[in-house]
Amino acid sequence: MFLLVLVGAVVNVPYVLLSPGPVFNTLGTDEGNELIAITGTKIFKTTGELNMTTVSETGGPDEGISFLQGIFALLNNENEVIPREEIYPPGETAEDNYIQGAEEFSLSQSDAIAAAMGYLKKPLRQDVAVTSVKHKVPAHNKLKAGDHIRLIDGVVMKTPKQVVSVIRSSPIGTVFKFEVMRGAKKVVVKIKSGAYPDDPSTKVDETKIPFIGIGVDMIYSADFTIDFELDDVGGPSAGTMFALGIIDKLTPGSLTGGKVIAGTGTITPTGKVGPIGGIAHKLVGAKRAGATLFLAPKANCDEVKGQIPAGLTVVPVSTISQAVNAIKDFNKGIKLPSCSVYITSGYSQ
Repeated sequence: MFLLVLVGAVVNVPYVLLSPGPVFNTLGTDEGNELIAITGTKIFKTTGELNMTTVSETGGPDEGISFLQGIFALLNNENEVIPREEIYPPGETAEDNYIQGAEEFSLSQSDAIAAAMGYLKKPLRQDVAVTSVKHKVPAHNKLKAGDHIRLIDGVVMKTPKQVVSVIRSSPIGTVFKFEVMRGAKKVVVKIKSGAYPDDPSTKVDETKIPFIGIGVDMIYSADFTIDFELDDVGGPSAGTMFALGIIDKLTPGSLTGGKVIAGTGTITPTGKVGPIGGIAHKLVGAKRAGATLFLAPKANCDEVKGQIPAGLTVVPVSTISQAVNAIKDFNKGIKLPSCSVYITSGYSQ
């Protein structure tokens, strides 16, 4: 018997364990740092909480979980055990996943700024920027995520597509001169392109495609400084709550009315709220943190049926304006549309 337990504890199976993760108040601090730090303009006092929710994951694309972890997880209805291939494509490594998650998280912050500035009708700036840098590539230790690309070989870069075109239209081994803005500092670096690593899963011979190993996208910023301070969180699903946090800090009065409000959802630069994964786990995490209102992407409504904890109102939203109005109406006691029914009380809202 002891041997069976020992084997179960050390033998991994190709599954991933998902469970409710921590929540982070976008109006508050984490490890002494403001999650959203705004300087260079007037900000207003806030109360209550606007919590972004997360999902904790055990297993990842490389390790999997132990057999015993899977068995014990299934005994807790707040956990979910799913085959690894449902989340990770074949061949993806933990490093690949980390880089992608960090890039998505960075872009969600940029898009949140754009959505908030659009809602507040404030000026918005756009720049072509580095969103990620892979390891052991030509650009490693030369460019950094967040660098704003101004020039390549003296030519002004106006779109991400233009950057890709410049790199790929020159032979492998070409040396490019990048001029970027790293914060307020101008940085000039030279990067020699390499051959794209061989990928047997593709039908294209990518080894003949020049590359330097960066992700590039449009980055949005305000006329003042908005910094985000949150480590070890990845993915795009915090965008909506980041946008709401910015809006609350830049408008008089308290949007929350002192209440604990949570939510999730991707955000586009124009303020559209998009679907995310793991919403059932996020509902549990929100309730544990004391939330009474949860803002859910409308496209996720079908997934929350039968999953809503008692005492938590879940309201579907499709835009940042709808999200703001839902919070205001909730504070006024106005009846709101709801995604589903309470699992424990059995009646429709």
